[in-house]
Amino acid sequence: MTTRLEAGGPLDRFFDLTARRTTVAREVRGGITTFVAMAYIILLNPIILGSAEDVNHAHLSIPQLTTMTALAAAISTLIMGLVGNAPLALASGLGINAVVAFQAAPHMTWPQAMGLVVLEGVVIVILAVTGFRERIMNAIPLALKHAIAAGIGAFIALIGMVDSGFVGKGEGTPLTLGSGGHLAGWPVVVFVIGALLMIVLYVRRVPGAILLSIAVATVLAIVINSNTTIAAKAWGTVVPKLPSKLVSTPDFGLLGKVDIFGGFGRAGVLTALVVLFTLVLSGFFDAMGTILGLTEEAGLLDEEGRVPGLGRILAVDGTSAMIGGLTSSSAGTVFVESAAGIGEGARTGLANIVTGLLFAATLFLTPIAAVVPAQAAAPALVIVGALMMTQVAKIGWSDLDIAIPAFVAIVMMPFTYSITNGVGAGVIAYTLIQTARGRWAGWLLWLISVVFVAYFGINVIERIFGIS
Repeated sequence: MTTRLEAGGPLDRFFDLTARRTTVAREVRGGITTFVAMAYIILLNPIILGSAEDVNHAHLSIPQLTTMTALAAAISTLIMGLVGNAPLALASGLGINAVVAFQAAPHMTWPQAMGLVVLEGVVIVILAVTGFRERIMNAIPLALKHAIAAGIGAFIALIGMVDSGFVGKGEGTPLTLGSGGHLAGWPVVVFVIGALLMIVLYVRRVPGAILLSIAVATVLAIVINSNTTIAAKAWGTVVPKLPSKLVSTPDFGLLGKVDIFGGFGRAGVLTALVVLFTLVLSGFFDAMGTILGLTEEAGLLDEEGRVPGLGRILAVDGTSAMIGGLTSSSAGTVFVESAAGIGEGARTGLANIVTGLLFAATLFLTPIAAVVPAQAAAPALVIVGALMMTQVAKIGWSDLDIAIPAFVAIVMMPFTYSITNGVGAGVIAYTLIQTARGRWAGWLLWLISVVFVAYFGINVIERIFGIS
């Protein structure tokens, strides 16, 4: 009966189960596995966004961020399943949320920063439906795209180490190990144990390694905090305490709190445009690489190596960015952890339906997220950073024409604590080197370089034109 249902039933016809040589059982198993592999984002995204403050020194609510992160992931993943028919789950992208938290928010309010996220989604959708993405992809050298991803990985890892207290400000040096060159305090112990456990579980390919490690480190933090005297500020934004209840009504307070164009007035047109460009660059190209890699792993490419329905998939990816902005959870994007579900047999959007419904169920578990301290979640930033740094292997380091711009882009991000600076410096360096070699870098790269030169020299420009 099951075989008949899958071979000719509505699920088979809608998701092409038979054509893709899969079954309902495999899709369900794959969907659950993908959720377990990426559910950590429900805890981690609120930590990243909640630890930052906007231009008015305002913080976003952790419980509200948790609700919005789960809601955005559920909606976006379900849409991908129904429209894109691909086993590609979506949620708030790591790296993109760092741009929002540490590059956009310091110059504008949270609603205005999320407005730029919505605009990012709009731009990506337009690029997807018009086919202009090919021109942009040709303009940015592939090696520089890999460098940007690697640089974001280094930046994310540094954020995790700083937030956990593993790295701090040194005496006579910008940074040092722990406090004063030594590791001290129970919160740092929690981070170290959580990081070691996560590394071991992840390299042994234990399903849900990141989520499991966060859970273990959180329990350890709760036990330590309840049996020792630790100042609340030592833990950071979240102090690990058992909540009065595990289930609560979702808090949708951040839904729709967005100012689409306000950031241009508050931060200035140039600054807002550069941040928007960085969001588009990070979100669009990261998604392209992830989508191509995962669909190839799933065996979904056609004879010519093309992704069936790529336009719809890219449009959904852009839509997920808009959903992220409207929910104040940062831009959504395709998660590479979808590979876990693909490894379990997921081949169609039916797996996404399962994953999306599981994300929806977590809307009622927001009190749990308010228990997780930065020290328990930060190891995930280090692991994800390490995974993103693997992109450096794809860079031709023997060719100085690309090695120097790639190096500049990578190191500028963590060294200046700015993703925007890294992207800009890398593009300018590449364009300059091509010009020195007597080559035409292309009008689009020249235009982008001019924008970044203006961005870096914004203070000089303001003095010249008397702008306060």
